[in-house]
Amino acid sequence: MPERTPDDDLIREEEAAAAADAGQIGGRAGDEDDFDPEMRPVYEAGGGEAEGFEQAEADLIENASHGDGRGDPEADAFTGEVESDRSGAEYGEADEEQGADD
Repeated sequence: MPERTPDDDLIREEEAAAAADAGQIGGRAGDEDDFDPEMRPVYEAGGGEAEGFEQAEADLIENASHGDGRGDPEADAFTGEVESDRSGAEYGEADEEQGADD
């Protein structure tokens, strides 16, 4: 049997840490407690009810309303476009439509 070296212990620690990190990939969806795990594919596929439209609409409303307290619309907002702020372009007024009387 080969001798154990300090590197072997380090390798095992690193493998365990990598496995723990890999297990957290994807995060938590937030709806894990809404239904049984074995029924998840059925509900995600709509369960025969309008191809999942109701579930998708409910998820969209929940996400948009930030009801779970995790969302912050101001902090999550995109930053402004820096390039357009540096533009020296001057925009004129739009053309006006002429009516039949003009």
